[in-house]
Amino acid sequence: MLKELRYYLKSQSTSLPRYILEQFVMLLFGSVPSLIGVGLRGIAYKAILKADGVPVIEHHTRLLCPANIRLGKQVYLDSQVYLHALPGGISIGDGTSLMHGTIFHVFNYRNLPQAGIAVGKNCFFGEYTCIRGQGGVHIGDGVYTGTQVQIAAVNHVYSDPDRFIKDQGITAEGIVIEDDVWLGSNVVVVDGVTIGKGSIVGAGAVVTKNLPPYSVAVGVPAKVVKSRRDADAVRQQVAAQVHYGQLENMRS
Repeated sequence: MLKELRYYLKSQSTSLPRYILEQFVMLLFGSVPSLIGVGLRGIAYKAILKADGVPVIEHHTRLLCPANIRLGKQVYLDSQVYLHALPGGISIGDGTSLMHGTIFHVFNYRNLPQAGIAVGKNCFFGEYTCIRGQGGVHIGDGVYTGTQVQIAAVNHVYSDPDRFIKDQGITAEGIVIEDDVWLGSNVVVVDGVTIGKGSIVGAGAVVTKNLPPYSVAVGVPAKVVKSRRDADAVRQQVAAQVHYGQLENMRS
């Protein structure tokens, strides 16, 4: 029983005193709704995580090992966001938003040295996006996702058909997503992939190989269908009706 309790504690916090402090703070302020709750958490949660400014954290977010979470200025965590930041941790850059139900998960129980999730500035993760960072996930600036995107820097070994897959270990090569990438809804990015700067991946695509910068890729598996550097594609984009909102104006 004691062994199981130690394992549970390790998955929740970096030490027993930290666990007591974190649970106390989240118990007091974690479910308080409205602007009052946002204000209280913005102040109180700085005692349990690292924040460069005052983060905007909605009620019912779940933070595990918050001592390993670093938030830049003007980070927004929507309701039901789940951050699990075992060693290697989670770093989220200035102006980045995680929408409802987003999961960043670094459950590094195998003690992989490269495990962790690092996200740049001014990114946006749509509802129910899930990132698993056992192999390390590095995301640049200005990366946007649609809803329910899956980015998994881990894979199971299955080479021996006579053994359970769960007993054959994993591979964890890592994923890199460079600046200014847009991933459509339900995109899947598998372990070992780099997506080059300025690329667009269409909804529902499964990225199994590296994509060069400024690619437009679609399909299962994802294939490059054109380059954003193509003159015709640029003309079509400029000719389209474009709308800007207050958020873009604030960031410009």
